[in-house]
Amino acid sequence: MIETRIGNDRSLFYFETVFQIIFNELSAAEMSALPKKMQLNLLEQFEILPEDLDRLDAKHFGVIEREGKKLYRYRAKDYRIYFEQTLEGITVHRVLHKNTFRDFLFRSKLPVAEDQQLGKTREFWKLIDEGKKTRKA
Repeated sequence: MIETRIGNDRSLFYFETVFQIIFNELSAAEMSALPKKMQLNLLEQFEILPEDLDRLDAKHFGVIEREGKKLYRYRAKDYRIYFEQTLEGITVHRVLHKNTFRDFLFRSKLPVAEDQQLGKTREFWKLIDEGKKTRKA
């Protein structure tokens, strides 16, 4: 939290909340496995604030839902960043090459939209939960 004083009066101040993007251990490992230039390009493209989640650009974002849980997908070049909104800001669960799920969907011959179908598959949520389990307390 950042304290900002207004004027010379010490009694008048307000607090700004610090926004964070948190990579869990698994997503951090996935990012660090990429070449440094690719990491920087992905992070440069992944410009998001929590208020952006109310008006998503369908070109880059998707929403995956199951049992009231909402997960977001961001398309950045050939990679997909899967994240959720948390009290701290944004928690990134996975950073995967686009062909990871595309190949899965092709092999499974699933007829519906990618995000809709991912929300229904146990395997997808297992990938996400693996990342959550690696998060340090």
